[in-house]
Amino acid sequence: MGLARQRPGTNAFAMDVLCARILERHRDSIRVQKPHLAVPNLTRIIGATLTLSNKHGFHATTLRQLAEASGLSMGGLYTYFDSKPTLLSMILGEVAETVAEVLTAPPAGVKQDARKHLHWIIATHIRMSEAMQPWFVFSFMEAKSFPPAERQRAIEMEVMTEKIIADVLKHGVASGVFAIDQVTLTASLIKPLLQDWYVKRAKYRRRGTSIEAYINAVGAFVDAAVAGRTRPSRVATGSRTRSRPTAQP
Repeated sequence: MGLARQRPGTNAFAMDVLCARILERHRDSIRVQKPHLAVPNLTRIIGATLTLSNKHGFHATTLRQLAEASGLSMGGLYTYFDSKPTLLSMILGEVAETVAEVLTAPPAGVKQDARKHLHWIIATHIRMSEAMQPWFVFSFMEAKSFPPAERQRAIEMEVMTEKIIADVLKHGVASGVFAIDQVTLTASLIKPLLQDWYVKRAKYRRRGTSIEAYINAVGAFVDAAVAGRTRPSRVATGSRTRSRPTAQP
């Protein structure tokens, strides 16, 4: 089921929803076909994988540890995947598909305004990574130890996100909203600002930085970096004096 078709009120990033999507894409290799059985077990397997990987690293995690943590037998694990690389591919594939599906579907009225579109991408990516933090941390932190094919896939995921950002920046430059000499480089500089929220989550928690504060700060910072001739300004209440340009959420 696509994220856009989820029932109103459904958490599209809940573990069981994401695992149901994994089941849909891997029906040829997953031998348990009944969703009411397969999805709960996949949820336990993926959840245990993300937890163990965060503690020990995916490469060091054994299938025996995974079986114990998930509550399934070794034989039970093999009805869902035939090897650790396959399990890795399932996780990376879900992250990649989710990011692509969500970030390429802005709401009506956003896509035509480059600045609104860029702010929407910033907020949406940060909120998505908050909801899927274990998935995003896994994809980022474990990439260095992935097998070559999966490492390349992780690189392609990052390039894809940068391209989505770059396309919006190009639109903004063409319409005069942004003034950027190097669009691709600028997109690659924005991407780490989005990653920092989930990679260094503990730092922001210690500082008491809320997700809303972080989204607003990144939006303001990016605004200042890319603003063109139509840079937004704040109108002071009860005054005709023009105020300094500022970011809007």
